[in-house]
Amino acid sequence: MKALLLVDIQNGFCPGGNLAVPEGDEIVTLANQLIGSGKYDLIVASQDWHPADHGSFASSHPGKNPFEIGTLGGKPQMLWPDHCVQGTRDAELHPELRTAEIDLILQKGEDRSIDSYSAFRDNAQDAHTGLAEFLKEREITELDICGLATDYCVRFTALDAVELMPSVKVRFIEDASRGITPDGVEAAITEMRAEGIEIITSEEALAG
Repeated sequence: MKALLLVDIQNGFCPGGNLAVPEGDEIVTLANQLIGSGKYDLIVASQDWHPADHGSFASSHPGKNPFEIGTLGGKPQMLWPDHCVQGTRDAELHPELRTAEIDLILQKGEDRSIDSYSAFRDNAQDAHTGLAEFLKEREITELDICGLATDYCVRFTALDAVELMPSVKVRFIEDASRGITPDGVEAAITEMRAEGIEIITSEEALAG
């Protein structure tokens, strides 16, 4: 059984969004091709879904600006612009994404006291979303991952997939993803490859 996991393909991470990833909207066409390919038994999408006063927002830290390092839960935290606030257009999945064919949309980042990059669990690795159990129950043996952003949410999602489901083959679809910085993307891919994650293209994914 094979699953596709689409990470945070939301307005907030696309051009015009509050935390836009460069060329983030360019992956939607490829994501739709993957969704409609018939190659996957299950399609899951994660969605950043923050309360308006989330602790990762620079606006929650007086005197701090976006992209400065602050603290959250006693640990260093990259402070972000307000983004993907629950119920706003910024938080919605990209309007051109074929959402009707997605089997599960999983929301994350609702706890204001901790950030949640991974679709599997929060950054403290304490609170789990239930995704690993969901995939195990459906006897998924192969998992392809793509989305936004390669150097943050995609990276942590892929690494958690390997750790939490060691018997599952995990692949990262590079061209169906975008990152915030080139250096961040390079570091993420190096780390994923070191953990046994296969780096592939959408063409390879569509070929099976």
